[in-house]
Amino acid sequence: MEKKKSFLQSEGVQALLCSLLCIVIGVLIGYVVLLLINPAGATDAILAILKNWANSTRATLRLKNLGSTLVNTAPLLLCSLSVLFAYKVGLFNIGASGQYTAGIIVSLYGALALHLHWTVCVVLAIIAGAIVGAISGALKAFQNVSEVISGIMLNWILLYTANMVLSNVKQASDIYTLKLEQSAPQAILPQMGLNTFFNNHQYVGIAIPIALIAAVVIWVVLEKTKLGYELKATGLNKNGAKYAGMKENRNIILTLAISGGLAGLAAACLYLTGIAQWSVASASVPGMGFNGIAAAFLGGLSPIGSILSSYFIQHITIGGSFVDLSVYPSQVADLISSIIIYLCGFVAFFKLMLNQVLTKKSTKGGKE
Repeated sequence: MEKKKSFLQSEGVQALLCSLLCIVIGVLIGYVVLLLINPAGATDAILAILKNWANSTRATLRLKNLGSTLVNTAPLLLCSLSVLFAYKVGLFNIGASGQYTAGIIVSLYGALALHLHWTVCVVLAIIAGAIVGAISGALKAFQNVSEVISGIMLNWILLYTANMVLSNVKQASDIYTLKLEQSAPQAILPQMGLNTFFNNHQYVGIAIPIALIAAVVIWVVLEKTKLGYELKATGLNKNGAKYAGMKENRNIILTLAISGGLAGLAAACLYLTGIAQWSVASASVPGMGFNGIAAAFLGGLSPIGSILSSYFIQHITIGGSFVDLSVYPSQVADLISSIIIYLCGFVAFFKLMLNQVLTKKSTKGGKE
């Protein structure tokens, strides 16, 4: 008879504990860095980063700052779902940034140049991201080109495409695209009364519930549907899936198309709020797609876990602006996030160590 697993041997519990361990180690290392810069204010600085919106003395300002964090969390969550979905099917979607950029291009151009409604802009962003993802999928399926290689190439192609296309809708006085509030109010995502919970924050809207609903939908698709089973089976063994009668090439393309669609949606959920403008002089690929990799792994490759990890990463990142900038660089928050991301690569090692300890304890208990 198989022995029942203990609470700590549960896969979900171990994933949570390992993620918390990564966070604690990352914060401690960040604190050490602050001590090396200036020991006197290190404690206040690390607390300011961890508190983020809670640093504000006025309740109304705390609510607005919380709203800003949530607005930035929504696209990060969608990018983490994009990476997670592909990874669950055995693919590494490092091209999420390019798919995200494709969403930026069509959503902003559609809004500012074509004056399309927000619903059309969102749909176009999803389609654009899905097409870019499908390109990597087709190359993988029919020519066995690594999705990592094609994804990296497409990231840069889309970056410079964005600079060229969106230069047609930039402000005359600087390098940023036109503001939606003034040039395309019809393309701004509706608030649906959600802004009232955050002291009438002008950028809080349906992007937040869209991202949360997407997380639930992805979980249902992967865990409760025939499609999810077939996609995961294809990822585990392409030849085995083919032998079982599954259309393995179609599944690979479909997986990266869905993954790309999520990244494209992420772009719409940020830029169509009006909180961000694209710089047509951008020389680096948007970091949101790469941060999605971190959020996916920190969340234990679980759609529900990604909700918490995405919020935490944004919470820490924005919290860096609350440190005393005359003494400490705000980038120390990025350092903490990057350390946590790096440690996520050791999650399997942490689980192995934990299981060894638990096995030793159970063995000793059995002997007694």
